[in-house]
Amino acid sequence: MFTGIIEEVGRIERIEQKGGNRKLTVACAEITRDLKKGDSISVSGVCLTAVEITPQSFTADLAEETWNRTSFSRIHKDALVNLERPMRVNGRFDGHIVQGHVDGTGEFQSLARIPDADDYWLRISIPSELSRYVIAKGSLAIEGISLTVAKIEDNDVTVAIIPHTAEMTNLKSLKPGDPVNLEVDLIAKYVEKMMAMAKSVTSNSITIDNLVRQGF
Repeated sequence: MFTGIIEEVGRIERIEQKGGNRKLTVACAEITRDLKKGDSISVSGVCLTAVEITPQSFTADLAEETWNRTSFSRIHKDALVNLERPMRVNGRFDGHIVQGHVDGTGEFQSLARIPDADDYWLRISIPSELSRYVIAKGSLAIEGISLTVAKIEDNDVTVAIIPHTAEMTNLKSLKPGDPVNLEVDLIAKYVEKMMAMAKSVTSNSITIDNLVRQGF
């Protein structure tokens, strides 16, 4: 489990393809200090497993499904990616619950400075099937970054970005139209499932009551 607090921005050093699988090598300076073979690591919001580690990089395997269903489809050598190690059980929970399981990709629209301020407005569009999980003031992980939604209109999401986040993530490297990884709030999905189950139970109870009244 992750928190969406980015520790370091890595750089894609190499992408090797063998059949339908790929090996992704990421150059970084801090993350590898205590990274061990088999450890999980969030790469722009995607939970990957480190299979090879050097003092300056790590390598992870990518399945074809991961490549096609995430923003990795746009990455190339020297592209920037957000990195986070799993949350320690005895650590401080600074962001929100992020599993590293991408629900879909949105489309980057813009990152523009707010007039007369140091902050930025990040604007993205999201798939319609995910918009029901996104609310104003709710949490949304974008490229693995734990962010708070400022406004949502239909499928358009606006987020306020502080200067630190803009400088310490890959957001400034994105171009309009680029896909971005999205992970909606886990709690929202559980609530939806529980409400559907409750509705089903209620419907079944009504049906049974009707049958009893009709003498069945």
